[in-house]
Amino acid sequence: MPSTSTTDSSPSSSSYFTYPVSYAVTGLLRRLNSEPAPRHGSASGTTSLSQSIQSLNSDDMNSVFAPPGRKASPFQPPPLTPLSLKGYRSNTRESGRLLSKALAEEIRLLVPPRLQLVDDWELCYSLEQNGVSLATLYQRAEEYRGKRGGFVLVVRDGGGGVFGAYLSDAPRPSPHFYGNGECFLWRAHVLPALPDLSNLPPPPSADTANAVRMTTIGSKPGTLSPPNSKHASRSGTSTPERIRFKAFPYSGVNDYMIFCEQGFLSIGGGDGHYGLWLDDNLENGISSTCPTFGNEPLSDEGTKFEVLGVELWYLGA
Repeated sequence: MPSTSTTDSSPSSSSYFTYPVSYAVTGLLRRLNSEPAPRHGSASGTTSLSQSIQSLNSDDMNSVFAPPGRKASPFQPPPLTPLSLKGYRSNTRESGRLLSKALAEEIRLLVPPRLQLVDDWELCYSLEQNGVSLATLYQRAEEYRGKRGGFVLVVRDGGGGVFGAYLSDAPRPSPHFYGNGECFLWRAHVLPALPDLSNLPPPPSADTANAVRMTTIGSKPGTLSPPNSKHASRSGTSTPERIRFKAFPYSGVNDYMIFCEQGFLSIGGGDGHYGLWLDDNLENGISSTCPTFGNEPLSDEGTKFEVLGVELWYLGA
């Protein structure tokens, strides 16, 4: 059987290198002969992007930023726990207790939010319990100075009216005004209690034109008459009180919040008037319209009034 030559079974070395070289040359010629396709999509995309940026910049320069609308949260804060007034002695008569829980709750709604969470108010000074002296009030308030709390001043005049102020700082003698915009003045009127109609018979449900009936209305003495303001109990422990409350917040006109000396205590001022002024014996007071709070006179007795009671309460830890 004749043998097959080597050249017939395997390609030569020259033909081995010919195939890749020819393939590379063919590909190179194909690239040189073909024209590059225009990049219409890229150019149009760049143009549209630049136009949108220019329009955005022009809109920002000529318009006012309006934040997106926000919806009110459906979640409400939990109700405040009831207040507890601490400091009244067991032998302190009811007429000597100026601040009731109902009135304290009204004042509580206007104090700074951090102090609304405080549910224990501490009696710092009471004219009924500590004597008639402004110096004693300063001395007892000094114990709370520097704490992150506030003070509620309560005054009762000769006509039974109750009014006062919220103080951001402890009252103390100072050569200049102090306090901040959290201070405010307030006044309150305890309205006469409504008559008790529980003993009245129910209205008739049928025609009683021909019926004969005798009715006797029984009530305790004084139930249908308003209580005397000088002897009425303001503690709020027996029956709820109906209070007409009015507050006068800081107006921003001036910074005459608190100014105290050994001879007097004053809150609010300007144009020669005091929002509330008390003498050193806590016997006489003055209340006028002042620019600091834009208030009306706090006492129904007029600009000058007689002082029957004073209390200072501390709110804070």
